[in-house]
Amino acid sequence: MRFPMKRASLPLSLALAGMLAGCTLAPTYHRPAAPVAAGYPTGPGYAHAPKEQGKPVQGPAADVGWRDFFQDPLLRRLIALSLKDNRDLRVAILNVQALQAQYRIQRAGLMPAAAISGTETAQRTPGSLTTSGNKAITQDWQVGPTISWQIDLFGQVQSLSKAALENYLAQRDTRVAVQLSLISQTATAYFTLRADQELLDLTTRTLKAQQDSYDLIKQSYDQGVDSALDLSQAETTLRTAQSNQAQYQRQVAQDLNALVLLVGEPLPADISARLNRARSLPDDALPLELPAGLPSDLLERRPDIRAAEHQLLAANANIGAARAAFFPSISLTGFAGTASNSLTGLFMPGSEAWNLVPKVNLPIFQGGSLLANLDLAHVRKNIQVATYEKAIQTGFREVADSLVGRGTLDDQVSAQRKLVQASQLAFTLSQQRFDAGVDSYLSVLVSQRSLYAAQQGLIATRLARLNNQISLYKALGGGWTEKSTPSVPAAGVPAPGVAPAMPSS
Repeated sequence: MRFPMKRASLPLSLALAGMLAGCTLAPTYHRPAAPVAAGYPTGPGYAHAPKEQGKPVQGPAADVGWRDFFQDPLLRRLIALSLKDNRDLRVAILNVQALQAQYRIQRAGLMPAAAISGTETAQRTPGSLTTSGNKAITQDWQVGPTISWQIDLFGQVQSLSKAALENYLAQRDTRVAVQLSLISQTATAYFTLRADQELLDLTTRTLKAQQDSYDLIKQSYDQGVDSALDLSQAETTLRTAQSNQAQYQRQVAQDLNALVLLVGEPLPADISARLNRARSLPDDALPLELPAGLPSDLLERRPDIRAAEHQLLAANANIGAARAAFFPSISLTGFAGTASNSLTGLFMPGSEAWNLVPKVNLPIFQGGSLLANLDLAHVRKNIQVATYEKAIQTGFREVADSLVGRGTLDDQVSAQRKLVQASQLAFTLSQQRFDAGVDSYLSVLVSQRSLYAAQQGLIATRLARLNNQISLYKALGGGWTEKSTPSVPAAGVPAPGVAPAMPSS
């Protein structure tokens, strides 16, 4: 009667072990409080009146698709190409796939492992060790399925599986962060190219005017009308413009090289032709007015903050695995098949065989390694807490910087435009006074230099305003979708601690 009792108790034992395996010793997770203010800074520098060409958006800025935010058709094509072929983004995608596979491997430890095995055991015993005094040769054959299972009684495997899942989710959010950075870098490189092209065009026109002025002064000097000082000052202005022209030619070429690297392939011929024809920086390329929302929105909208929290959750799960290492581990190994001392008898009636080998391992003395491993798990969690809090502070600072930039750069551009107008008027008046013989040509040169510097400053300020808008869009988590979407968790990532649907292992 012993065999039936054993067979009946086996399913009950497995069921009880499975129920106990649902436990875990990981600490209950509590999201750390955000170490930033409840609202963004306010004050004179943050006041912002929406641009006339601006169109307010509904919902969080993170849900504004990049095709709706970037209005320039050429820039849209460049961004689409970079999302397809950029190598940094490709590596980030492959890293996600690698961690997904690691999670599936770790999760497989929760399930029994089954295999079909066949073994032969041959043994020769010398006659001195046998009762008959003759040597003995024995052979045993065994074929059948084997099953092995480590019963996760205290949740060690489950905790490790949870940690692997959180690492996968963190990498998936990191991939989104790489995408946002790539879009931002591509747009910044594009506008930098357009600004340098406008500066080159401005310098070329200025150089021509200064060459004409120098030729005029040289002619007057040769006739004894102007002094050597006037000639040297005119030449100084001319050589400065020539130096600037060479500088901007170099910068335009380097800007194109930067775009090629970001795109990940040589630019198509039609795009290169359109870029070469461009001569100005488009001020209306980013017409949308982005609502900043609240700092608490960053916790769900910024992929780098979400990634940091998933890393924190992984460290929390590793504490559970370290705690479980102090308790006994139980593994079961079973076999059910046929056995015989001859190959031909394996499948004969009466050759059925089975065995069940439970194994319990209770740690008694490990030299303090288990306690040290638990301490290490706690330290690593504290590191991840600080990393998560730093990510929140960094996101808060980036948004605040972009907001103060938005609040001041419009005024700076307006003031710079007025400076250009005033410098243009001063140059016109000084030219008229020189033509009338009232002033020397020195006043013309001074006003011409001031006008050139003011025009350069205006282009640089307009570029800074566009780059600030891009920075605000990225800082708020925008760019993870191509088209604007309703308000949903960014990138379709579930809230921290919630497992997504995974491929079957």
